[in-house]
Parts: sequence; structure tokens; C-alpha cells
Amino acid sequence: MVPHLITALTGPINELEQRVLDSMPAIERWFRLEWMEHTPPFYSSVDIRNAGFKLSPVSTRLFPSAWNNLTPEMLPLAVQAAMAAIEKICPEARNLLVVPKNGPHSVRYLENLVQLTRIFNMAGLNVRLGSIDPALKKTITLDLPSGSSVTLEPVIRGKRRLGLKDFDPCTILLNNDLSAGVPGILEEIFEQYLLPPLHAGWPTRRKSNHFKAYEEVAKRLGKLMGVDPWLINPLFEKCEAVDLSQDSGLDCLRGQVDLVLTRVRRKYKEYGIKEKPFVVVKADHGTHELGIVTVRDTKDMQALCERVHTLVKERKTPLMPHGFMVQEGVMTQERVNDAVAEPVIYTMDRYVVGGYYRVHAGRGVDEALNAPGSDYAPLAFEHSTQLPQPGVKPGVSLPNRFYMYGVVGRLAMLAASYELEATDPEAEVYD
Repeated sequence: MVPHLITALTGPINELEQRVLDSMPAIERWFRLEWMEHTPPFYSSVDIRNAGFKLSPVSTRLFPSAWNNLTPEMLPLAVQAAMAAIEKICPEARNLLVVPKNGPHSVRYLENLVQLTRIFNMAGLNVRLGSIDPALKKTITLDLPSGSSVTLEPVIRGKRRLGLKDFDPCTILLNNDLSAGVPGILEEIFEQYLLPPLHAGWPTRRKSNHFKAYEEVAKRLGKLMGVDPWLINPLFEKCEAVDLSQDSGLDCLRGQVDLVLTRVRRKYKEYGIKEKPFVVVKADHGTHELGIVTVRDTKDMQALCERVHTLVKERKTPLMPHGFMVQEGVMTQERVNDAVAEPVIYTMDRYVVGGYYRVHAGRGVDEALNAPGSDYAPLAFEHSTQLPQPGVKPGVSLPNRFYMYGVVGRLAMLAASYELEATDPEAEVYD
């Protein structure tokens, strides 16, 4: 399936595609050297936006779900990557415990657990699903419309280990982003590998830290390719501990929106881009009741303030101060069956293992697509993540476009590894 790109805007992105292809040996060597120095996150998914004049990530998840959207053709890549990752961490591993998020679960999420189980089974592991949900008191089996079934078992916490009845895992894989906080049952596990580590969860993680690290690696890759790093990097600012019930909190947001919009306008002018710039206001960690708000001008800012006042007024308890990020909005010029779409790239260890298009018929080019009503379309990744076609005219080759997505996805993954090193509570400090 070829994404439909609006012709008028494919010029700059085709130029970027050509630069990426021309620099391919240097890019691959650069990544190889980076992975000698840094540990990739165990798995991740990256939302990418292709504006026609820039291509950049807008969100990176370190506890990705929706593995069920990967097509059967992609599974061999995921299985090989899982084997490589497990070999590095615990080569003699026999048992893997997957800890899902707390219920109730949608059918889609349960299908995601089925797919993860399948991948690690084929990588040579016995896989069981252990729930840390206090509401789950006994083992339950849920039948799914696809004919698969999911068995969730309550975990048993020993003094230093986590397991199930008659199941002692070497490794524990979290598919739970800990947005509700780190439960005590997962703390002080010293004899098993916990992947990803607890500090990858939202209680510690900040999106602004991730994009600060991403800015650093984008500058280095941009220099390597001889391109302006802005073409692959969304600008951003942050506001810490915003109290939305106070005018001072809204003043910070207003100031940062103005700052980012001014910087984006300058870039649009430099590149002769006629589109209207916009920014996206979102929680700096996890999600927030305010949701994701698109701001294009002062009128939208007024609407944001009104939304905040309504939210504060309708709540029975006061809103806690929260950090927010103001990020350059990157529109999407990609379409699947005339509906707005964005590619989502999946990685495991240091490899791109697949992806899909997130499609939303009810959303505009400058709106978030990760919302109720979104659908998924396969991304023909199986033959193309590492097999571009040099010499083919830019903009017409599927493998070349997907290779470029893979480069940006891996760049976000590298930024995540920098981010995790910086927040590791047990990191060794060298003077």
C-alpha cells in the first residue's frame, strides 16, 4: 500500500529522502557505533508525521501495545529481534512473564498480548501473562473473536522474585506504562531482569527529556547527512508544575506557545512554506484530562483557556499541578483511502521490526490521530526496513520511503536510550 502524498509538497521530502539514501552507509555505521556505546530500549513504538517538507517523530512509547497490528509477514523480523534481545540479557532464559496493564481490557489490547506471546514463544521462551491488578484474584481465560484466548493469572510476590504458581521466570516484560505510579509489588526485584526498567515508566519519564535527547541526536545525524536538523526534529518548550487553576500557570503556557510559534514561523519563512504553523499542548508525562490541544493563534489560546476554566470548575477536587510540553505541530500529508494517516514504527532491541498506518477519517491534517475512531492499515515493511533501492527516483519507491521512516524511528529509539541512561537511579557516575 503506497501512501498518497500531495504532489505540491513532495519536493523537499524527496530531497531529504535522497540525502538519506546517499548517506546510507554512513548512517548505518553511525548507528552501529552508537549501539556499541548505548543500550537500546527493549522495545518501543514511534509515531511519525510526514508533512511533505519535514519528517519527524511526535511521540515515542517505551511500553508499546498494538503489536496485533503487525502483519504475519513482519513476525519473522520481530522474532529475530526478540532472540537477539533475550540473548544479550539472559541467554539461558526459559520463562518469560509478561505483565499487562491493569484491566478492564479491550479486545484489541488482548489481541496485542496474544501477538507478544506468539513472538516470544517463537523466540524460544515459555510465556505466561501475570497480572498485578489487585482486582484479579484468580486465573481467568478470555476467548477472543479471532479464535485465540488469553489467560491472565494473578502474580505471586516472593521475597525477591515475582512469578506465578509453578512458574519462575528469569525475565519480566512490562506491557504497562505505570502511569498510575509504580506499585510496590514491582519494587526491589533484584534477582530477575525487569524490562523495560521502572524508570522508563511515566512516574519518572518526561516527554521533554526525550525530545531534548532527540534534538541532540538529530543535530548529529543532520550534520552527517548535510541537512538542517529541523527537517527531522520538532521544536518544543515546556512548562513545569503548571497549576491550571491559577492565571500564572496559563501565562507560562501562553508564553511558550508564542515562543514556539515564532520559531516555527521563522523556519516556514526560511523554507517558503505557505502552510499555517501550529503547536500542540500536551502533558509532559502520561496523559492529562485536558487532552492534546492544537493551537494556531490567539483565538485557539482563548479556547484553551476557556477549556481549562471549564475543567477546573466542573471538578469536585482541585487539579494537581502538572508539567506540559508545547511542541511544534507537524501536519501529515499522508492518506490511506482519502483518510488522514500517520506511520507508526515498531522496534525491538536495535531493530525496526515493522509498523502500520494509524488512520482517522474524522480528523484533520493538524490533529492528533491517536483518538477514538482511529483505525489501522498495514505498512508494507517486511522487505524494506533495511533494503532500500538506491538509484530509484525519490518519492516513487516504497522501500525508500519506509527506509527513511526506519531511520527516524531508530533515531527516536537512540534518543530514548540516552534518556534512560540520564534517569537511571543506579547509573555509575564517573568523574
